[in-house]
Amino acid sequence: MEHQVFVPVPAEDLRAVLRDPARVARCVPGLQQDADAAAGPTAGRLKLRVGGHTVTYRGALTVAEGGPNRFTAEGAGTEVRGHGTVTLSLGLTLVPEGSGTRLEFTCGATADGRAAAFAPEATAVAGRRLLDRVGANLAAEAEAEAASVVEIASADGSDVGAREADARDVGDRGAGARDSDPHDPVAEAEEAADAEGAGEAGDTTGPADAVSASVFDTEVPAPSLDPFLEGDFGEAAGPASAARPPAEAAHARRTMIGRSAEEVDHAPPRGRYAPVPAPSTVAAAGGLRWVAPAAALAIASAVVVGRALRRRR
Repeated sequence: MEHQVFVPVPAEDLRAVLRDPARVARCVPGLQQDADAAAGPTAGRLKLRVGGHTVTYRGALTVAEGGPNRFTAEGAGTEVRGHGTVTLSLGLTLVPEGSGTRLEFTCGATADGRAAAFAPEATAVAGRRLLDRVGANLAAEAEAEAASVVEIASADGSDVGAREADARDVGDRGAGARDSDPHDPVAEAEEAADAEGAGEAGDTTGPADAVSASVFDTEVPAPSLDPFLEGDFGEAAGPASAARPPAEAAHARRTMIGRSAEEVDHAPPRGRYAPVPAPSTVAAAGGLRWVAPAAALAIASAVVVGRALRRRR
């Protein structure tokens, strides 16, 4: 069988599609690819409708480039629900025609099983319809690829133009800043730092030495919390006991200012954060103290009353 299909796509774009098996598989209508990637993109199940019958084949298709604008396809399949087989041999020639391309198909096939019982006219109609759809899918795939290439190129061009415009703006701002400010801020900062360093090196006996001398030479006054530096205890007890205060005074001093940091840290909190004391159980213990004697008295009274009643009887 021979068949022709015209598509408004250049031959170069169609050749790019036919050289890629994955894109060829997308152009075959009704093809369900196998999950096994090792089988190839053009291997799988193909459902064909001939007349009022539908047959599903499982097989593979191989496309090869045989020359300038010439491609060949070989395929074989087996019925999914049966034992029939089919083999296909397809030749395709790309003929440039104006702004498009004419696809010239030459097809030959052999089949047995259910396909052998189909009418030849119905088989030819189904074959032409399948080739028409293959040609339309090839054109759509080529146009989509061309559109994506154009979009990527335009995006790259716009990005390059934007980067060039940004570079020009940065250069213009830098040039304007240099023109408006004839002074070099970096040089001025360096000159100011040098002048300050020279001034510090020349003045070696300045206020810094005075401050340091005044800090280290000043006498430290006695603490105001020490009650024994006023001389009261020395005057009362004499010069011998002035160096050592009495025991009560030493204890008072330790109480006031002699608490260490550890004692302060481990001291119990006071005020609102003080721990709540446990409830007292003295009252309960006092009440329980009289329970046993009272019980013993009640039991003894019951025994005495019981014996008295027996005697009267």
